[in-house]
Amino acid sequence: MTVDRMVLAFAGFVVLLGVTLAALVHPWWIALSVFAGLNMIQAAFTGFCPAAMVFKALGVKPGVAFR
Repeated sequence: MTVDRMVLAFAGFVVLLGVTLAALVHPWWIALSVFAGLNMIQAAFTGFCPAAMVFKALGVKPGVAFR
């Protein structure tokens, strides 16, 4: 799996986690999904993604989006 796919999988997980916690624990957990969404939009325009940096440091194979 490449860094690109890991970032997408992680972002999807965080969004689903935020929605689940908002439904089961407290509505303010939706802020986690909002944060993930804003981070994805920011990464699309700037190419900077902290999760990609972490995955690279862990030795995940590089992809084409986050070099």
